[in-house]
Amino acid sequence: MAEQSRVRQETLPNGLVIITEPMDHVHSVSVGIWLRSGSRREPAELNGISHFIEHMVFKGTERRSAEDIAREIDRVGGMLDAFTAKENVCFNTRVLDEHLPKAFDVIADMVLSPKFAPDDIEREQSVILEEIRMTQDNPEDLVHELFTQNFWAPHPLGKPILGTPETVSGFTREKLFKWFRQWYAPNHVVITAAGHLDHGKFVELVSERFAKLQPSENGHADAAPHPALHITQRTKQELEQVHICVGVPALPLPDKRRFAVAILNNILGGGMSSRLFQNIRERQGLAYSIFSELNSYRDAGALSVYAGTSLETAKQVVESVLEEFRRIKEEPLDEEEMRRAKDHLKGATLLALEGSGSRMNNLARYHMYFNRHFTAHELIAMLESTTADQVQQIASEFFKPGHVAASIVGNLNGFELNRDDLRI
Repeated sequence: MAEQSRVRQETLPNGLVIITEPMDHVHSVSVGIWLRSGSRREPAELNGISHFIEHMVFKGTERRSAEDIAREIDRVGGMLDAFTAKENVCFNTRVLDEHLPKAFDVIADMVLSPKFAPDDIEREQSVILEEIRMTQDNPEDLVHELFTQNFWAPHPLGKPILGTPETVSGFTREKLFKWFRQWYAPNHVVITAAGHLDHGKFVELVSERFAKLQPSENGHADAAPHPALHITQRTKQELEQVHICVGVPALPLPDKRRFAVAILNNILGGGMSSRLFQNIRERQGLAYSIFSELNSYRDAGALSVYAGTSLETAKQVVESVLEEFRRIKEEPLDEEEMRRAKDHLKGATLLALEGSGSRMNNLARYHMYFNRHFTAHELIAMLESTTADQVQQIASEFFKPGHVAASIVGNLNGFELNRDDLRI
């Protein structure tokens, strides 16, 4: 018998979307207030403003100080968090069901009435400048940031989520409020909740705070990015290792072939049994850390491989990664490897669904990227129906000659990677 979804959705007259999923067996509720705008919609001179405002809403509202916000959530044993991504911003809380009204009042107050006090803005500029410096000091973060910035340049998708020292230093209260009024409007907001809750009562709770808000103009449409197949090198003499990121263009997140991409990534570098880990770490002993990952957006994507190694073995690692690219597109995938990858992904999918936080996240993600909900049964069916031939077809599309980009950070001492070194 087909699994019945208990997900319910409602749209207020002002455009705000509310989506809930009851989970009768838990005692908690997870709530997320999501904006349909992240760093990719920022003009160059405001790069980092989405992340900056995300920080600022924790600094106090017209009704609450920063300490009040922290104490009210701590008093009920709850969790309060937020994050900024390329395509969205999320403020979320998780509490026992009995404390949902109090927690929602706090998080709604934060996103509706931030104070943006001048002293707080100045202090937060110093904090985020330190956060930017910390990224520059972490070679793994830095090599990924360099890869992303140059892969999508000059499109805003390549700009750092944190912004730059120049843009962050230039934020004023007026600039913050202008951006806030544009994007923290009901027609750009999705509110999701999963856990021990009643849909009707939750809609009432949301409507009390959000129903009277007026929508803002909704005419923003940014162009699709186009990958730039760069080779970027940065010398940092204090480093012992060379940090390498090699990648290729991939598919947008909503693409129907996303399960073939997920299996490809899993087989290539998604775990300890993956080809990259077994070959480069276990057999050759060339790296301690090596993995592949997918970064997918609504209209673009990238698949990249990270490795940390010594200067002497850096080219050997790159050659070994490219060899795995060639193998996965040229040699038939065996049934056992496909089964292992599917079981790994199936386990991760189903285990995540046991938590109200993961379900709350999925409600927003499915709505914003697919405009529909997927049950666990549907997800597993789509995963299981993916064939080895489909995975290999994706590999042939991804791993083409001239389609590889790379970034390298380390004490390079004259080391240079050129286009010939990235031949597949």
